[in-house]
Amino acid sequence: MTRLASSSRNLHRKFIAAVIATAMAITGFSAAPARADSDDIAKFIAGAAILGIIGAAINDSKKDRRRPPHVDPTPRPKPLPPRVRRYDLPAQCLTSIRVRGKDRNLLGMRCLRRNYDYVRELPNRCYAEFDNRNQSRRGYRPGCLRKHGYRLVRR
Repeated sequence: MTRLASSSRNLHRKFIAAVIATAMAITGFSAAPARADSDDIAKFIAGAAILGIIGAAINDSKKDRRRPPHVDPTPRPKPLPPRVRRYDLPAQCLTSIRVRGKDRNLLGMRCLRRNYDYVRELPNRCYAEFDNRNQSRRGYRPGCLRKHGYRLVRR
């Protein structure tokens, strides 16, 4: 039996009990002396039956108004806590530069400062500067960072 069915049954019982209690209280205020004729007993039984029928009809009409079923919203992904998120490096900062005829991968320093909150906590061992003709590129070596537990993620 569901919780809804048992709660409506309890409401039905409470309603009928309240109606009967009210009817009993009202019958005590009669002006005539107390006597129990067969007519009075029949009237009382008829009144109680009518009140019971009315209570059942009201309860049945309430059953027709059913609530729509509760549907849980779709789960939303929660952001990672900072102690985990700090090991996620933005993949957009990975660049490939040519140094002395070889392609080198590098996580650019400027990009990391713009897109990563924990640049100061990156290991100094992985820091690298590459001179390429007229310009100097600074950043971090991705292989070294991987060895220290960092990973590249797309954001």
